[in-house]
Amino acid sequence: MTTATRGDSTDVRPTGGLLRHRDFRLLWAGQAVSSVGSNVTTVALPLVAVAVLDAGTFQVAVLTAAAWLPWLLIGLPAGAWVDRLPRRPVMVICDLLCAVAFLSVPLVALLDRLTVAQLLVVALSAGTARVFFETADQVYLPVLLRPGQLPEGNAKLQATQTVSYVVGPGLAGLIAQLIGAVAALLLDALTFLLSAVFLLRIRTREPRVRPAERSRSLRRDITEGLRFVIRDPYLRVLTVFGAASNIGLTGYQAVLVVFLVRELRLEPGLVGGLIGVMSAGGIIGALLATTVARRCGTARALLIAAALTGPPALLIPLAAPGVGLAWPAVGGLLIGLGVAIGNVVKGAFRQTYTPHHLLGRVTVSMHLLNYGTIPLAAVLAGAIGARYGVGTAIIVMTAWLALTPLILFVGPIRRRRDLPAAPAAS
Repeated sequence: MTTATRGDSTDVRPTGGLLRHRDFRLLWAGQAVSSVGSNVTTVALPLVAVAVLDAGTFQVAVLTAAAWLPWLLIGLPAGAWVDRLPRRPVMVICDLLCAVAFLSVPLVALLDRLTVAQLLVVALSAGTARVFFETADQVYLPVLLRPGQLPEGNAKLQATQTVSYVVGPGLAGLIAQLIGAVAALLLDALTFLLSAVFLLRIRTREPRVRPAERSRSLRRDITEGLRFVIRDPYLRVLTVFGAASNIGLTGYQAVLVVFLVRELRLEPGLVGGLIGVMSAGGIIGALLATTVARRCGTARALLIAAALTGPPALLIPLAAPGVGLAWPAVGGLLIGLGVAIGNVVKGAFRQTYTPHHLLGRVTVSMHLLNYGTIPLAAVLAGAIGARYGVGTAIIVMTAWLALTPLILFVGPIRRRRDLPAAPAAS
């Protein structure tokens, strides 16, 4: 069994990049299948609610909100707990909990007892597991890789995650078309089980958490992570921008399935295919992210990514049957391109810039606001859709998203070519 500390691994070779890094390949494979499953859920769960249970626009939006609500409820203590615990076992347990949660839907459906309330419980359970998994994952990657390898690692993980945005909805739509939306959740459960198997095969040992760190006050740990984010001018502006853009992104996505099914009268297979196409730009963005950052600078890459994420959103409300579906397809492609570039650059920056003992708390402190706005945005979009129509909700949310890039011009990012390697205090 190999051992490694942060930034070192005996599996690294001088040539071949991370494709020759055994433990990274396993982490990569686990995340790939898990991401496919998660993105099957983004279409399958609303389709179950709409097609099987005849849920309304607001109920479907609340389902989206439920999946993200745990970031608000337990996000901060989760970050402190992850900094005290071995991260790989946390990730494995989360995968297993998600598998059980999604498996319960088809089982209960067989008994003809499925309700919207159960779908809400499933969404909340999977969302809670996701809080711990994503936080542990962000802290675990620097354990496997050296700092110089993190941009490549993040780019590869972002690329496969973005591929899952295309494959997952397409699979969900196809399965829903052929054998029903409920059956698509069986595939979801299987992907989480496969992810757990891949993670269990990783050999790299994590550095042990010092007893002194375990015995500290949980409140003090949480406060330390929050203070670091609030006081740092780069992390602060990135957090606010992420929160604001997620309002627009989640807002229109929360009601998009309802809009496509009930307003445009699209079949489930076409819904999944269109959402997959809208996400395809993220694949290109993830592949280009490191090149854009290297040639333009990491700070400028973030500005370019924001410009691609915002204004193109105005194309989505132009959707119409037939040729008019090209508008949301192009808008979604450009949004996915910008989101992927931004996520790769921001993820690598946070992992190298933040002191490692604070990384879990800093990550979850940023996610608290970034992801904490998501359930609020979903509920808001659902309320607007129920009161004024789902088309109006999409117009409001995409208009908001188009304005969010202006936030990045408030902080120091606009004056730099590259982001700093360490906080000024260091």
